[in-house]
Amino acid sequence: MAKKKRKKSDNSTNKILIFIASILAIIALILGSLIVLNYFGFEDKKEDIIVDKKEIVKEKNITKRDEPLKKDIIKIKKPLPIPKMKDKLKEVLKNQEKYDISASHEYADNKMKTPPAMAHRDIKLSPAKPQLAIIIDDVSVKSQVKEIKDVGLPLTMSFLPPSTARPNSAKLASKEKFYMVHLPMEAQHFNKEEPFTLRVTDTKDVILKRITELKKLFPKIKYINNHTGSKFTANEIAMNRLILVLNEQKISFIDSRTTAQTKAPKVLKNFGLKYMARDIFLDNKRDKKYIVNQIKKAIKVAKLHGTAIAIGHPHKNTLLAIKESKNLFKDVDLVYVYDLR
Repeated sequence: MAKKKRKKSDNSTNKILIFIASILAIIALILGSLIVLNYFGFEDKKEDIIVDKKEIVKEKNITKRDEPLKKDIIKIKKPLPIPKMKDKLKEVLKNQEKYDISASHEYADNKMKTPPAMAHRDIKLSPAKPQLAIIIDDVSVKSQVKEIKDVGLPLTMSFLPPSTARPNSAKLASKEKFYMVHLPMEAQHFNKEEPFTLRVTDTKDVILKRITELKKLFPKIKYINNHTGSKFTANEIAMNRLILVLNEQKISFIDSRTTAQTKAPKVLKNFGLKYMARDIFLDNKRDKKYIVNQIKKAIKVAKLHGTAIAIGHPHKNTLLAIKESKNLFKDVDLVYVYDLR
């Protein structure tokens, strides 16, 4: 009887041990599976890091020395954005394009199909050789000054006043023996108004303050011409204030004639002053052949009236056309504006 009991007890113990061993085996199997999965998962992750690292190096174009550490790299599925430098360049070019439009005369903004005609002038026969002065407006940067000088002809540079877009224009002018100032004045329509533009509502004191500032910036200033100004020059009261101030400061005004309604001839006559004005715009179209034809027109005007004033801008084709027209100028004396009779 005791033997039977012992046998039964041994069977129970064996069953318990088998059960425990089974559980331990299952746990071991689960742990082994996790280890294997984790190992292969890590290998995959490692591969992803290497691929992503190459993509980052390619996108940023960095050297090995500058490569990010593996621990700082996160898998990137989307392509990296375009570098900010490219966006900055696009913005600069866009602003330059806007400035280029605003710096041209008002006929260029499609508000006027053609520039206003030259002022009426009597035909003048003279034994003296006809004179032609060419003014280059909107001069503001060093490269423009160099390109104008490289033409090798007496071209009168008219500098725009300094601004954030062209901080060195006055410094560049100071290196020249002679220059003009291209003074921004209110237009009927603006693409982009220049800083410190004179407006028809400005009092004599406001105008005097602006001209005084310009004299400090441009100590050798003797002549100014208007940048834009179709509204300002067409206003007799505004022009009276301006010419009064300029006359007091011993500065002559040359009318760019951005409007046929300009009151400058009348106002200057009332002051007993000589009226000087643009006869021909050279580059309201930037085609070189067109500009050469405009030069020929300016020479004809000079022959008819004894003198002529042409206005152009520091565009590549303008300066190239002038340079290639040296043979045409043999019929006139090409002079600075202060030499005009």
